Amino acid sequence: MFKRPQYHVLSQRLAEPRRFLQVLAGPRQTGKTTMVRQVLGDISIAGHYGSADEPALKDRVWIEQQWEAGRRLIGSRDRRTPGVLALDEIHKIPGWSETVKRLWDEDSGAGLPLQVVVLGSAPLLVPSGLSESLTGRFEVIPVTHWSFAEMEAAFGWTVEQYVYHGGYPGAAPLIDAPQRWRMYVLDSLIETTISRDVLLMNRVHKPALLRRVFELGCLYSGRVLSYSKILGQLQDAGNTTTLAHYLDLLGACGLLEGLGKYAGQKARRRASSPKFQVHNNALATAQGELTFEESLASPERWGRLVESAVGAHLVNAARGTPVTVHYWAAGNREVDFVLARGRKVVAIEVKSAGRRACLPGMEAFAREFDVHRKLLVGAQGIALADFLRAGIEEWF
Repeated sequence: MFKRPQYHVLSQRLAEPRRFLQVLAGPRQTGKTTMVRQVLGDISIAGHYGSADEPALKDRVWIEQQWEAGRRLIGSRDRRTPGVLALDEIHKIPGWSETVKRLWDEDSGAGLPLQVVVLGSAPLLVPSGLSESLTGRFEVIPVTHWSFAEMEAAFGWTVEQYVYHGGYPGAAPLIDAPQRWRMYVLDSLIETTISRDVLLMNRVHKPALLRRVFELGCLYSGRVLSYSKILGQLQDAGNTTTLAHYLDLLGACGLLEGLGKYAGQKARRRASSPKFQVHNNALATAQGELTFEESLASPERWGRLVESAVGAHLVNAARGTPVTVHYWAAGNREVDFVLARGRKVVAIEVKSAGRRACLPGMEAFAREFDVHRKLLVGAQGIALADFLRAGIEEWF
């Protein structure tokens, strides 16, 4: 069975002496639960798994009950043999972090070697609870959407299949049945994430507006739109602060975000027009009208998908690293993506048959900023497949 890199990270950490709570944070259907079950089945430490992902939300008593089941793994032994407790979708329990802190500190004081793993669907929701009560007690293992290299290794996909179908492993067996694949992505992935991870867990005053922002962002993934133009596209328009907040929520759940313009100053980046970027190309293509074959036959459409796939790759690869992802534009000059790590800046241009002629954006950007590397993806530059296989740190 294919094992993601995070599997090895978690296995190694659980083999160490008990120091930190381990947090697997990432979008739905990226393999967090499967990964934990793989680890529990492979390591020599006894484990207990419990999930709070049910229609009726559980309360903090459930956490205590699961914790006692975990303690029993070591309670009948010499109390020095470690055990593992895995709690899935725990962020759905109000006040979960305070309960976990109390139980964790009790075990620490008693010297009980119970390793604890927490899993959450929304990267923003889990750390919010952790930062309130569990400061200094946890490590985060980001679990992102599957990369091209992973889909290639697990399913034998070509880069074209990845560009169109994205990186959802659960949807992989359905790509030869386009309508089933589309409905799976729409119903089991998009709708479930929005209704259960965004709307159920956050105060959203205009749910219909949030859904329209998501649909618009998928339609224009890879393009820069000013907030005024976004508002003009929406029937139930709010204000720019509301739209920015909704993009933050959608980005935290691994769906869609608005990349900021690189300006060397964080305040100016925040105020810039966003460049819509899906985290997984399936989110855009499942809502479109063109099939895989029709998209391949349309140079303009395929060029958009290629740029969106590169952006999704960068956003996911940057998760859990000091690298940030931006774009840059000035007048009719633009750079598709800008990576920043400390003072090092990498400029990336994506070139495909369907994209317009290259604008002199790279030269203009290099005149304004100190550029560490200038990359061309596609055309006569780095092959798309090779770029998508590479880690983001390689470019620094």
